[in-house]
Amino acid sequence: MLLLSQETMPQTSVVFSSTLGPSCSGHVQPGMGERGGGAGGSGDLIFQDGRLISGSLEALMEHLVPTVDYYPDRTYIFTFLLSSRVFIPPHDLLARVGQICLEQRQHLEAGPEKAKLKSFSAKIVQLLKEWTEAFPCDFQDEKAMAELKAITHRVTQCDEENSTVKKAIAQMTQSLLLSLAARNQLQELREKLRSPAVDKGPVLKAKPPAAQKDILGVCCDPLVLAQQLTHIELERVSSIHPEDLMHIVSHMDSRDKHRCRGDLTKTYSLEAYDNWFNCLSMLVATEVCRVVKKKHRTRMLEFFIDVARECFNIGNFNSMMAIISGMNLSPVARLKKTWSKVKTAKFDVLEHHMDPSSNFCNYRTALQGATQRSQTANSSREKIVIPVFNLFVKDIYFLHKIHTNHLPSGHINFKAEMLYNVLPGPESAVRGHRPLSGQTRTKRPAQMKDFKLKMTNEYLVGLLPLQKFWEISRQIHDFMTWTQVECPFEKDKKIQSYLLTAPIYSEEALFIASFESEGPENHMEKDSWKTLR
Repeated sequence: MLLLSQETMPQTSVVFSSTLGPSCSGHVQPGMGERGGGAGGSGDLIFQDGRLISGSLEALMEHLVPTVDYYPDRTYIFTFLLSSRVFIPPHDLLARVGQICLEQRQHLEAGPEKAKLKSFSAKIVQLLKEWTEAFPCDFQDEKAMAELKAITHRVTQCDEENSTVKKAIAQMTQSLLLSLAARNQLQELREKLRSPAVDKGPVLKAKPPAAQKDILGVCCDPLVLAQQLTHIELERVSSIHPEDLMHIVSHMDSRDKHRCRGDLTKTYSLEAYDNWFNCLSMLVATEVCRVVKKKHRTRMLEFFIDVARECFNIGNFNSMMAIISGMNLSPVARLKKTWSKVKTAKFDVLEHHMDPSSNFCNYRTALQGATQRSQTANSSREKIVIPVFNLFVKDIYFLHKIHTNHLPSGHINFKAEMLYNVLPGPESAVRGHRPLSGQTRTKRPAQMKDFKLKMTNEYLVGLLPLQKFWEISRQIHDFMTWTQVECPFEKDKKIQSYLLTAPIYSEEALFIASFESEGPENHMEKDSWKTLR
């Protein structure tokens, strides 16, 4: 079992540090109290060594809501809010939270602890603040916003003279609206620009004029180009949010009638970042194949090998993989005469790190080392970790796929073993990352009973276990921490403009250029050449 302890978690930004707190273990923190079940597993929450490992959806929702003497672990808040969307839409979860709050308020008003309503109100506002900061897009839904207004109205009724609570609610609401407005403006801009040509230059079906500038005419320093690629990577990856990544799991479960249907449309942020990888690969192949003279092609290949190596040293594994992929495309890989002149020792080292055998074990070793370097970094440059995005997405997918959502008892599964039995051990982790050398409607109180029955029938299958979501949450948290690193390199608009707008060849044009540089050598290539001409 993977224990998500304080020592294994990286430092976080302001938003995520407030959300995740000091650890990501799911342990009951001192002074927070404990709610719903104890270490022995009483009730519908099961704890193991103080760590929550499973529970029914109803119990897990109740565990999310503060009481007079309890506030949930911030790690649990983030993990449950992130993973619960697999089972229940955010607006329905918010509605249930509101009703649990109402039940508690009525209990306090009817009992001897009425004086504690102020403390209870403040804790509810804090929970809502953390929710709106970590997942503001959950409140784009009109149903969710209506539920939020209903809850805050009930909270202010608990203590109408408490101006502090009212002020906190006003600030929270203002921040949420500003965040949503900013995201909506960005989305509108993206939709206006969205077309097949976005994030890449025009697709050419024939060679451009020989006089047209190539990448070496814009930047001949591998380190500088690697830094500009890192700039582009961080700009694009920063627009990806935790719920976008969890969408992968939600979409996969959307065919299960017992779970909420996610948005079946792939989010633009994920799509755009995936397209960037493909465009960079095609740009590399284009830059190589368009060169007429073998000597210059050799220089171009060696230049991109050096750029990929610098990307590795920076911790930009996504650009590194894209460059290697571009050089491994058939139109480039078949240029045997050109490759014979290339000093391939450096390229062999790069391919070793991206070797797919044993589930990319070598790459995972390097990534683990870069992560450790980031945790202890004293400068922004050392904090950069940009994983191979396609592999990260597959990791989340298969982690969800190989671990059941429900245990035999029916509980939601919160615990997960390590996904990869091929991950390196402590000794490999110490070696780590070394630079490469030359080598809905608002539910009214009278409807609570019916709503709870709906929750039980529609979203529960008996009782629910929760185990794997701790690990999914940890991986997404790590990813989000990396995306918030500020790029330390000075931006060069000229170089970035070229990388983003330079013409790239279509697949056919790549083969034509390749065959014109080095003629077909076998029957298959000759047939392809005849077809292309």
